[in-house]
Amino acid sequence: MQSELTTIGFDADDTLWQNEQFFRMTEKRFVAMLVDHGEETHISARLLDAERRNLAVYGFGIKGFTLSMIETAIEVTEGRVPASVIAEILAAGREMLNHPIEALPHARETVEALAGAYRLVLITKGDLFDQERKLAQSGLGDLFDAVEIVSDKSAATYARIFSRHGDGPEKSMMVGNSLKSDVVPAIEAGGWGIHVPHELTWVLEHVEPPVGASRFRQIADLGELPGLIESITKSG
Repeated sequence: MQSELTTIGFDADDTLWQNEQFFRMTEKRFVAMLVDHGEETHISARLLDAERRNLAVYGFGIKGFTLSMIETAIEVTEGRVPASVIAEILAAGREMLNHPIEALPHARETVEALAGAYRLVLITKGDLFDQERKLAQSGLGDLFDAVEIVSDKSAATYARIFSRHGDGPEKSMMVGNSLKSDVVPAIEAGGWGIHVPHELTWVLEHVEPPVGASRFRQIADLGELPGLIESITKSG
C-alpha cells in the first residue's frame, strides 16, 4: 500500500535561505559596542537572557532581537548607555531587515521538483513584514500553494495548517532545520518530520532528536528530499 502523503510544509529561515548567520554577525557587532562594560561571553549571555524573556512579548524575529539588544545595553551599562550606541544598535537592526536573501543549496530545484505533485505550504514564524519581504526576494513564492506566517510552531499549529491546506497532519510532512519548531511538533501532530540540519541553529531551538519516532528522518541537505519522499511513498 502506498503512502497517502499529499502535503509538504517547508520552514523558511535556515531551511530555504540563510538567516541565523546574520543574527550571529550582528551579535558580534553588538558585543564590540559594549566592550568596556564586560566580557564578550557575559554580554552575549545577558543578551540571550533578554531574548528568552522577550519572546512572549515581542515574538521571533529581527525587531524583537533589536529591542533585546537595546534592553541589554541599558542593563550592562546600568542605564548609562550613550545615545550614539542606541542609534548604532537601531542601524544594525535596519541592516538586518534590508539584507539580501541568500538561498541555501538545492532550495529552488527541490521546491520546483515537488511543486505540482504535492501541495506545498511555507510555514514560518517571525515578523510578518520581514518574512513577506524575504519570500518575495527569494522568487519562490509562486511555487507554494499557501503561506502561513505564525507566531510560534506547536503540534496544534501544524494540525490546524495541514487540515486547512491539506488532508490533515497524517498525510503531511514538515521539512526544516529546527528540531524544536519544525520536526518534533509536526510528528506530535501525526505527520512526518524531516530534519535538514543547518550549521548555525539558535540555542533556544535546541532539543534532542526524536530518534525513536517512526516518522522522523534526517537528510544532509534539501537535495536529498525528493529521493526520501519517493522511498517513503513507495514503502507507505
